[in-house]
Amino acid sequence: MENLYGIQFEDLEQKMVSIGQKAYRAKQIYGWLYQHRVYDIDSMSDISIKFREQMKQDFSVQLPSIITKQISYDGTIKMLVECDNKVAVETVLMRYDYGNAICVSSQVGCNMGCSFCASGLLKKQRNLETHEIVGQVMAMQKYLDENEPGQKISHIVVMGTGEPFDNYENVMRFVRIMNCVWGLQIGARHITISTSGLADKIIRYGQEGLQINLAISLHAPNNEIRNKIMKINKAFPLEKLIPAIKEYQALTNRRVTFEYILLKDVNDSLENAVELKNLLDGIDGLVNLIPYNEVDENGYKRSSNETIRSFYDKLKKLGMNVTIRKEFGHDIDAACGQLRAKKEGVI
Repeated sequence: MENLYGIQFEDLEQKMVSIGQKAYRAKQIYGWLYQHRVYDIDSMSDISIKFREQMKQDFSVQLPSIITKQISYDGTIKMLVECDNKVAVETVLMRYDYGNAICVSSQVGCNMGCSFCASGLLKKQRNLETHEIVGQVMAMQKYLDENEPGQKISHIVVMGTGEPFDNYENVMRFVRIMNCVWGLQIGARHITISTSGLADKIIRYGQEGLQINLAISLHAPNNEIRNKIMKINKAFPLEKLIPAIKEYQALTNRRVTFEYILLKDVNDSLENAVELKNLLDGIDGLVNLIPYNEVDENGYKRSSNETIRSFYDKLKKLGMNVTIRKEFGHDIDAACGQLRAKKEGVI
């Protein structure tokens, strides 16, 4: 039985025609799923009972179930949800002045081997299917509909557990479903995909013709540091990653965000800031400095507020576009992967 949340609009049109229905049925179904947000086929009231019964034989509208949730004083909501085969993943809702942004996971566990990351404490079990990624968004939206009527998800970041470009096809289907004019209608420029640096997939992504944002989890200004903290750098060192980013920009003319977690005495010196400026010279980018959420199991420490400010000021003086990320959920298990790792008994 196929889950409707995993089917792109154009594919659903073709499926409707293949079972003897008109293509417009896809618009009806998308409207019920994403605009009216009903969670069972029987509630699709402008579809005949006969066809609803037929649909129930072929399709499901199953969402992930909420295992547990944490709500921060700042309104951040972190959920651990159960997907198919009883696997658990995390999703987080963050409140900004411009809207509600959800961070979704793309894999169960992660094999990228970033030594500072809680997600890496649990190795990859499998990729999430498209409907399981869509399901994270819809499970959170359902919670909002039930508890905060009128609140809607307006932005999506694929920055949760897993490497999105290691699950490329499912993630591409996911963003197209989210962006569909008949669905949630989340604008392409309100969607961001973050990668740890799969250079070949960055170029492929640039060839998709999408206006969806790209973020690079960089976290180091040179190969020596990046090799120590990010295993992926051994496969895609900076000599491969930086040219791929430049090719992506030549294809898309889109600014790239560079995520840079500041780790005490690892990558946070003023010399590192100068190295970072030199590394990214000639790239239209924004450096997003991230205060570290400490994970006891890996031993890294958060840079002091003074060090973060000095690093920021140095980049500014060097003429770089730079911000310091607003922190969310500091009073809950904020680091990606912590909630699931606790459930699994790893931390």
